[in-house]
Amino acid sequence: QVQLVESGGGLVQPGGSLRLSCAGSGIIFSLSNVGWYRQVSDSGRELVALTITGGGTSYADSVKGRFTISRDYGKNTVSLQMDNLKPEDTAAYYCYARDFRNQDFWGQGTQITVSS
Repeated sequence: QVQLVESGGGLVQPGGSLRLSCAGSGIIFSLSNVGWYRQVSDSGRELVALTITGGGTSYADSVKGRFTISRDYGKNTVSLQMDNLKPEDTAAYYCYARDFRNQDFWGQGTQITVSS
């Protein structure tokens, strides 16, 4: 059974930083595309950052230069370093993985609130 478990959410002031981590079990991240999506209220989930097998990465335009995605192959984790956070970054953030069989998996989500 695949599980993705996020950690690191919370409340932060504008301009602050947070780091999200996602630990995978039952899935090998090095054989998967992994990343982060976010969702505000009832709107759809939007891609924040993605890293694909082979090493490529992509970011939403709104977070380029502020967020950095990284993997730890030994720990089977993916992290998202978020700097210079803005109120519009407030959302529920979800860890995502697509394995080599093209099956999609999601974490439970963790709330990020950027407010003074």
